[in-house]
Amino acid sequence: MDVLRTPDDRFENLLDWPYAPHYLTITDADGTDLRIHYVDEGPRDGAVVLLMHGEPSWAYLYRHIIRSLVADGRRVIAPDLIGFGRSDKPASRTDYTYERHVAWMSDWLLQLGLTDITLFCQDWGGLIGLRLVAAFPERFAAVVAGNTGLPTGAGLTDGFKAWLEFSQSVPQMPIGMLLNGGSGRDLLPEEIAAYDAPFPDETYKEGARQFPTLVPITPEHGSVAENLAAWKVLETFNKPFVTAFSDGDPVSKGGERIFQERIPGARGQSHVTLSGGHFLQEDSPVAIAALIDNLL
Repeated sequence: MDVLRTPDDRFENLLDWPYAPHYLTITDADGTDLRIHYVDEGPRDGAVVLLMHGEPSWAYLYRHIIRSLVADGRRVIAPDLIGFGRSDKPASRTDYTYERHVAWMSDWLLQLGLTDITLFCQDWGGLIGLRLVAAFPERFAAVVAGNTGLPTGAGLTDGFKAWLEFSQSVPQMPIGMLLNGGSGRDLLPEEIAAYDAPFPDETYKEGARQFPTLVPITPEHGSVAENLAAWKVLETFNKPFVTAFSDGDPVSKGGERIFQERIPGARGQSHVTLSGGHFLQEDSPVAIAALIDNLL
């Protein structure tokens, strides 16, 4: 596959982003090498917190949460999914599939050798991150899920339908403005610019374009069988599983109930509803960091 790489100078002097880049190379099944970027901050012997972003953001979404958790002595790791942030970006939309993303991040996780992980996942960070939990449950100590799901072809919300139609029809995808519109607060111009930084032009956005079409909302979608199999594992996951959905997200509204009802580790937990829109990390970073820290 052909692969694009965002120039490093696009990431210089971003607001509230002092974190040094780390890279790991994985190899796709077709033989293509792909470089994954991740933040790795805090003491090496600190409790591992894995922060997984979704569509169309990158690790910048967690900038305030990273700072808080590191100050509390945690080792915080926040990767950029392939196609986003400082990670490599396959140039063709057909290069992006749900199962490829799971395979790419599985290879990354195994190469890092992470164990005893506390995961926070949102949006596609949950669609992929929860598949990692199902594939490697022994590596995870706890999960916090916010504004995400693990769909198995049972339909879609009106909010997701509107997003799907918009994402496939808009001539130019306004990444930074999407983050602003999906947050409860108004982002600063510098923050909007930081979300635009990974995408010099539309050719870099094929992953962002394709992701909405990959969500398995019908029985005919790919990955329905794989997600059903993952649910079988999650229905035996008895380690702490906490939901932290926001009060202002039309896309994932009500999605916390399925986790609370089906995952043993969710029973008896102090589930919370946070203030904010779809990108609740922008609206409630202090509360998210405190929730993760208290869980640890």
